[in-house]
Amino acid sequence: MKVKDIGEQGLLRILQQFCPAEIVGDDCAVMTTNSNQSLAITTDMLVDGVHFSDRTTGPYYAGWRAAAANLSDLAAMGAKPLAVTVALAVAADTAVEWVEEFYRGMTACLQEYHTPIVGGDVVRSPVVTVAITAFGQVERDDCTIRRSNARSGWAIVATGVHGASRAGLELLLNPEFGQTLTEVDRASLILAHQRPKPRLDVLPVVWEILDSAGEFSIAGMDSSDGLADAIIQICLASGVGAKVDRTKIPIPDIFSEIVSTEKALDWALYGGEDFELVLFLPMANAQLLVEKIGNGAAIVGIATESTDIWLSDSNGIDRDTVLKLDQGFQHF
Repeated sequence: MKVKDIGEQGLLRILQQFCPAEIVGDDCAVMTTNSNQSLAITTDMLVDGVHFSDRTTGPYYAGWRAAAANLSDLAAMGAKPLAVTVALAVAADTAVEWVEEFYRGMTACLQEYHTPIVGGDVVRSPVVTVAITAFGQVERDDCTIRRSNARSGWAIVATGVHGASRAGLELLLNPEFGQTLTEVDRASLILAHQRPKPRLDVLPVVWEILDSAGEFSIAGMDSSDGLADAIIQICLASGVGAKVDRTKIPIPDIFSEIVSTEKALDWALYGGEDFELVLFLPMANAQLLVEKIGNGAAIVGIATESTDIWLSDSNGIDRDTVLKLDQGFQHF
């Protein structure tokens, strides 16, 4: 049997057998360091030709995206970034200027969140590969956002629009696409792909709302692998189902001018790399959160007792369909 026969999710299930069950399964590992705080740790690997290429990102933006991916994982756990380490594998004939630009991009993203690069490793490789480990701090154990905490009846919140990064990638790959776009709209979609923003800004609002409610009830992860993937992963970890309303999914307004309704929905659900947060929490808290953060945030559905995960249409136009993991990007 080959890795391609079991796919990415099958491989992950095998690898997780070698890790403590109480540690793995979320966007970060969270380890208690004392009675009041926990350390969140995440590692992301990026490979030239798979995660980035000079055709679509260039070294500066590849570096930015690499840093943003790790910071987004910390945000998904409710952790404040502390530092990162970077392991870099390059060929001997790699241009020094490429490496410098990559690190400039990483640093530009990290500096926005006061996060230093504190070490790493450099090795020779025929393919440029970068592995970043990020460390974050969770102030209290009950502030940790886990995938397994969702409950039936909770609202599902997307913290911003989805599909913009996928549209930006399409513009970079196919210059003929989106000819009716203004230069401002075109640049906005491309930046959504090249310079995604990890939603660490959402966390203070979440803590304020939950503190006021007197109960830290929340589940979540980021949507780097797509909105559908995030919803499904949380449901699987929590043993709940979901009913997602396709009419409530926040999609860039400009999509109506460049793609069909179905394509827009597909990019929002499965395009990935939007780096928004997907949060399950009690309805009253969810409504307050959406109101406070705005900018495309929306309640897109509700968790259910049944473990089925449905995409529905509150307008009654399209029939219900089942959301599946295999419709998004898979490495194998």
